[in-house]
Amino acid sequence: MSSDRIAPAGSLPSRRVIVSLDTPDPATARAWNQAFAPYSGMSKLGLEYYLANGPQGMTGFEGPIFLDLKLHDIPNTVAAGVRSVLPLKPALLTVHAGGGSAMVAAARNATGDAADRTRILAVTILTSLDAEAVAAIGFAEDPARQVLRLAKLAVAAGADGLVCSAHEAALLRAELGPEPLLVVPGIRPVGSEASDQSRTMTPRAAIQAGADYIVVGRPITQAADPAAVASSIAADIAGL
Repeated sequence: MSSDRIAPAGSLPSRRVIVSLDTPDPATARAWNQAFAPYSGMSKLGLEYYLANGPQGMTGFEGPIFLDLKLHDIPNTVAAGVRSVLPLKPALLTVHAGGGSAMVAAARNATGDAADRTRILAVTILTSLDAEAVAAIGFAEDPARQVLRLAKLAVAAGADGLVCSAHEAALLRAELGPEPLLVVPGIRPVGSEASDQSRTMTPRAAIQAGADYIVVGRPITQAADPAAVASSIAADIAGL
């Protein structure tokens, strides 16, 4: 997909790399945010960081923030949780699609209708889960079919986009069309270790499969030359 697909979407950036700032330390997170800003569209802060630092830890960052909290509770509680973080103005916020259509709808409705509102992304199946792990949870379908089922439920409930493995991106794009944002974690540049991720793909292949944004963490932040890796990834997907 062309990067033109992203540019008109309110406050969302055209650069398609999201750097995951996987640290509980605010100083480190802010330093990474500054260092990688030339190569990324936004930075991702997750549950560990938010629980360690709270709302006060969300200041001092350059550019849009993807707040990856993966909210999953009854609809009223999730809606209240969404409203509690809206003053922080995250560009993206995650909920679990497995919470059901009413929960996803409550999260989306809580964000309002402003052009620059926070977008709600529904997490389908974690990229750390392989087919065996998915089956052990009790899902009879293979991961791709389960992801598609959850994705359709979430989009019908009003989710602005989905978090999915790159291996399901092409299927979701074909089934759901161009509108839902597809944000893909589990990205590993050529030569990187998979670590605790099971369903991985290279940056270029993920974009070609239909991802709007790719999320890259440790392959950048733990590299010997993080800025060089971030620059290389950005260059590799430029123009796609």
